[in-house]
Amino acid sequence: MAAGPAPATGDDTLRRRIEPWEFEAFFNPQELRREACLLYQITWSSHKVWRETAKNTADSHVEVNFIKNLTSGRYCRPSTRCSILWFLSWSPCSSCSKAIKLFLSQHPGVSLVIHVARLFQHVDPQNRRGLRELIHSGVTIQVMRPQEYDYCWKNFVNYPPGQEEHWPRYPVQCMALYNLELYCIIHNLPPCVRISKQRQSQLTFFSLRLENIHYQRIPPPLLLLTGGPLEIRVSWSFLPGLALNQDLHLSAS
Repeated sequence: MAAGPAPATGDDTLRRRIEPWEFEAFFNPQELRREACLLYQITWSSHKVWRETAKNTADSHVEVNFIKNLTSGRYCRPSTRCSILWFLSWSPCSSCSKAIKLFLSQHPGVSLVIHVARLFQHVDPQNRRGLRELIHSGVTIQVMRPQEYDYCWKNFVNYPPGQEEHWPRYPVQCMALYNLELYCIIHNLPPCVRISKQRQSQLTFFSLRLENIHYQRIPPPLLLLTGGPLEIRVSWSFLPGLALNQDLHLSAS
């Protein structure tokens, strides 16, 4: 497939796009970068589309900043109708989930779909509850897949000429593990994915630890997507820029 050109100079979103290195730094699911980045798209009832990027500030998370900026102007009132699409490098924390839920309750004509690259402190019970409550309130939350990375690259990144199709290819196993953990959160199951990072080696370890309730409640095809065996504990390690290493540590479940 032939690569396309760079974003057109007449594209009014060009000045609001992030650089390729920023996209890779923020949205690499193998990295545990502390800062958060938001790529958002608003489709108004007039069919006009806004695309913009935002990041955390010193005193507020990016989700709260988005809500403040949107509601402080004349564009979003309680009667406003629009659909909002978020691509977040981290899923919302419990406090941000509450702020999002309040915003949506005050703006019933607004719908929200959230795609996340990673799950923020996903073993924290409050964070898990916050995500469940968002979903129960009508918000769609999904882990980013290759098609979402491709969409973000083409619509939010100032990619170089001829690099339209060259978005970063991250291991699908990493996405599958986050997706499995999100399923556990949605269905109020215990955490099954543990994530840690060794400072010296810069390796990120993903450990899959399944209990009986996971085997009983999680569809087998979803478990198989992780690429790991179903009856042992298995760890994956990721080294930035290198291929995936699997099955480094095995033990009986």
